[in-house]
Amino acid sequence: MRRPPGNGQAASEGPGGWGLWGVQESRRLCCADHDRCQQALLQIGINMMALPGGRHLDSITLPGQRLEQRTSAWRQERMQRNSEEKGPFPLLHLMQVDSVQRWMEDLKLMTECECMCVLQAKPISLEEDAQGDLILAGGPSPGDPLQLLLKRGWVISTELRRIGQKLAQDRWARVHSMSVRLTCHARSMVSEYSTVSRSSSQEMGQIEKLLMEKCSELSAVTERCLQVENEHVLKSMKACVSETLSTLGQHFGQLLELALTREVQALVRKIDASDNIYTTESTTGNLFSLTQEGAPLCRIIAKEGGVVALFKVCRQDSFRCLYPQALRTLASICCVEEGVHQLEKVDGVLCLANILTDDSHSEATRAEAAAVVAQVTSPHLPVTQHLSSFLESMEEIVTALVKLCQEASSGEVFLLASAALANITFFDTMACEMLLQLNAIRVLLEACSDKQRVDTPYTRDQIVTILANMSVLEQCASDIIQENGVQLIMGMLSEKPRSGTPAEVAACERVQQKAAVTLARLSRDPDVAREAVRLSCMSRLIELCRSPSERNSSDAVLVACLAALRRLAGVCPEGLQDSDFQQLVQPRLVDSFLLCSNMEESFV
Repeated sequence: MRRPPGNGQAASEGPGGWGLWGVQESRRLCCADHDRCQQALLQIGINMMALPGGRHLDSITLPGQRLEQRTSAWRQERMQRNSEEKGPFPLLHLMQVDSVQRWMEDLKLMTECECMCVLQAKPISLEEDAQGDLILAGGPSPGDPLQLLLKRGWVISTELRRIGQKLAQDRWARVHSMSVRLTCHARSMVSEYSTVSRSSSQEMGQIEKLLMEKCSELSAVTERCLQVENEHVLKSMKACVSETLSTLGQHFGQLLELALTREVQALVRKIDASDNIYTTESTTGNLFSLTQEGAPLCRIIAKEGGVVALFKVCRQDSFRCLYPQALRTLASICCVEEGVHQLEKVDGVLCLANILTDDSHSEATRAEAAAVVAQVTSPHLPVTQHLSSFLESMEEIVTALVKLCQEASSGEVFLLASAALANITFFDTMACEMLLQLNAIRVLLEACSDKQRVDTPYTRDQIVTILANMSVLEQCASDIIQENGVQLIMGMLSEKPRSGTPAEVAACERVQQKAAVTLARLSRDPDVAREAVRLSCMSRLIELCRSPSERNSSDAVLVACLAALRRLAGVCPEGLQDSDFQQLVQPRLVDSFLLCSNMEESFV
């Protein structure tokens, strides 16, 4: 379980990381110049002509995707933790309900906004996009401060972003009317939350006062802007409005963080003190729902003792039926560094190892424990390199995960177990030797022929990641040949998305890239290289190099395929035509890359 910017610039973030419109757009390499090629080569870290020995990873650096990027859509909603934020309260969402029910619930807020505009003698805008700018949110149920905060927070954060957009377009009438509506929503949130929470700290009261003062200031200054016609004066006032809007967003973020912290504290205390299985189940479910709202809430939960409370649940036999839910929540919290730190403090790795190695636990429980392992070893978290307790239990965990892959009864279980193994191979290279001793290659390759366990490119991404990292070991080549692994790798070079969704297309690109990397590494062994040539791998690599559509115009796939082709050509040059040799093998890698990346049609 990704953000339209406001005025195209990142505003300052308030305490706790509640930014305004901070967005980092993904950048694709431009295909016009030499710098683009150098950047691509540097990013992929490829130097196929100098393969070091030993146990460390080979010259191609495989990108360690986050766990959520390597899971299917149905698993993403549960596991996905995006570091990007959109608005002061990222990833807040509205519940999907019946449209008529939603309309009836929205009447209250709609009339609030209209009455406020009328009382201040400001007519509802007749602009064509006015209806699209009206922010709706279903009213929370009585006595539910958490849902009130989430829904009102989504409304206000969206209003802030849209005001920033209209301000960038110099649409002052819309900016003012939306500022009035923002004041209405802020006042309603403060009033309603104070009513249902029945208590307020001095700090929260001060921030509420600052927030409302800034809302009034924003409405007043935008009203004055409507009367100004001088462009120079209006430009200076625009800077003032932008600063006021930024400060307002910071105050809103502070208030929301304080209020949510109080609610999280209440949930954690309830889990920690409860000995009732139904109360614990309900409260843990509420905590899991909060983790789906974004990284800032996960940080709050970790800071307020959520990890400690959930591991307390996982250590009580009376709560065994709640282990899957508690572990699923832990996996979500551990998407942030604070969660991993807390896990380390309470010996969470040892608890996970005990669960994974205990066959008395259900498969679902062990699968969720594998999900936590996958999350805490995710390469995108730098803190995982300091998990000293993990190294102590790594052999037991790896053994249990291989067994879970072998016995998995569903694609989801296999996906979680293999994702954990893939991340562990990045975490420590000793894991590759452990996997080799455990005959993991046979387990993984046999699973590829079982559609019940391996049925998506997300799962094949895990398998080929493990194979690529294991292929740096000299002994790996013979095992790959014995299990017909070269043929499997050849098939992965032809991975195609079924649905065409961006996530699935990206997964297929990763499969193709890592398959090429694996083939290049294994081709140090002449037997593997000859088997690859016999299976027409060179023809497929040439097709991927020359046809952008075959690789979805991916630079990463192109570089990996060029490197693999050069390695195979060094062993069996007779398998290449003269034109292929002169364009794809003989020139410098940089020149071949530029040639292929500028091709618009297939030469095959």
